[in-house]
Amino acid sequence: MELDEITISRAIVGSQMEKFLEFMEMDVAVVGGGPSGLTASAILSKEGYRVGLIEKKLSVGGGMWGGGMMFPRIVVQEEARRLLDRFGIHSTPYGKGYYVASSVEAVAKLTAAACDAGVEFFTLFSVEDVMIHGDGKLSGLVLNWTPVEMAGLHIDPLTMGCHVAVDATGHDAVLARLVERKGGTVRVKGEGFMWAQRAEGEILSHTREIFPGLVACGMAANAVAGEHRMGPVFGGMLLSGERAAALAGSLLRT
Repeated sequence: MELDEITISRAIVGSQMEKFLEFMEMDVAVVGGGPSGLTASAILSKEGYRVGLIEKKLSVGGGMWGGGMMFPRIVVQEEARRLLDRFGIHSTPYGKGYYVASSVEAVAKLTAAACDAGVEFFTLFSVEDVMIHGDGKLSGLVLNWTPVEMAGLHIDPLTMGCHVAVDATGHDAVLARLVERKGGTVRVKGEGFMWAQRAEGEILSHTREIFPGLVACGMAANAVAGEHRMGPVFGGMLLSGERAAALAGSLLRT
């Protein structure tokens, strides 16, 4: 078959612009494609919501890809094992209450679950601001290409609307800090020292609506609360993503 380069380019640009326009107004914008963001987006999309996942890097997975210090294995505790099973991620018992899984398989299967559920991915998108109008509720994101941000170019952004946003941006807590800098009621305390048991035990209580229309999950939630970090144990990330999905769904139904 003869290949037509122009047709190939038209197919890529046309189909992606169609998706971009379709998701310019969405139910939930999940910002950050790490384990908590992938979990939240997969669950919400499976429930029938229009969900866009915005990731500043070229690929999703966040810190889960590297496991611990580039050993591609993660640890999940008993409480979160059901989520490994839910997404078809194989695991092996290790001691009492711990399970070891492949970090590569975990990212691949979470991503596949999100794709199958209908999540639309927007990679290389950076959030540089949020939209908050007269009702005081977060109603959208101000976006630019990540390479534009990295190069420091003065190029005006575009916007995407959402009814609920989920800050799953990890340690940086990007959305929370944007709201804080612009005078919102969010206060980002910053994460504490490594203390896995404490951090894992408290993350669900920190996964909450931190500003009208904005839910924080994963390490972003712990950073906002001033909680400790936990390293390469990922049960709390999965459970936090699940809880963020439940909170976002509840907000959409009210």
